[in-house]
Amino acid sequence: MPVQVTYPPLNVPKPVAGDVWVVDGPEIRFGLAFLKMPFPTRMTVLRLAGDRLFIHSPTPLTADLEAAIEELGRPSWIIGPNRIHYWWIPEWRRFYPQAGVYLAPRIREQAKGRIDFPAQEVDATQGYPWDGEVATLPVRGSYMTEIVFFHKASRTLILTDLIENFEAHKVGFWTRLLARLGGALDPDGQTTRDMRLTYGDLRPAVETMIAWRPERIILAHGRWYETNAEAELRRAFRWALP
Repeated sequence: MPVQVTYPPLNVPKPVAGDVWVVDGPEIRFGLAFLKMPFPTRMTVLRLAGDRLFIHSPTPLTADLEAAIEELGRPSWIIGPNRIHYWWIPEWRRFYPQAGVYLAPRIREQAKGRIDFPAQEVDATQGYPWDGEVATLPVRGSYMTEIVFFHKASRTLILTDLIENFEAHKVGFWTRLLARLGGALDPDGQTTRDMRLTYGDLRPAVETMIAWRPERIILAHGRWYETNAEAELRRAFRWALP
């Protein structure tokens, strides 16, 4: 029986906490040309004051998802949280032209013309329209900067690729082996070993995340952490902490 790396039902907002939803999207394949791994995808939706929606790492905008989003509120900000999470932003921007697009550094470079519309870069900890409700933390590396967000009301931490957490039963043998070797296999998902080499001192960023005292951590790839967020941060980033 073929394994299913994704988390059905897909393209459906699933409640996480007050004014927080995840949308599990389709499988993508990412990696070297001769060694591409299957990745599940996940979007996070926050509803902020005035029913304004914060769309983090968009998945495909299907007709059913569009209808469900309209019931939640009005997409106001569309976020590309790192240079490799941008692919479906153009279709969201076409459908919601009134929404502001905010991109992590180097997305335009990575997208090679796919992002051909006005957008703002996220490269600081504040100065954004969501500051009162969502904290912003750029985590800078030589290959990419990942923008971490913290929804204050629900104490939800939103990561993208800083932790990946593939479940063994949802991937095939070779993917399971690569995930284990890379440090991204559940229950010990971490920053992958190759990506660690591109970051300098992550300790200050990790300590900031811990100081926020999150209750849960949403990830873009694999099983996310519904509870024990502080302990999961200390475990996943033990390589970066003293």
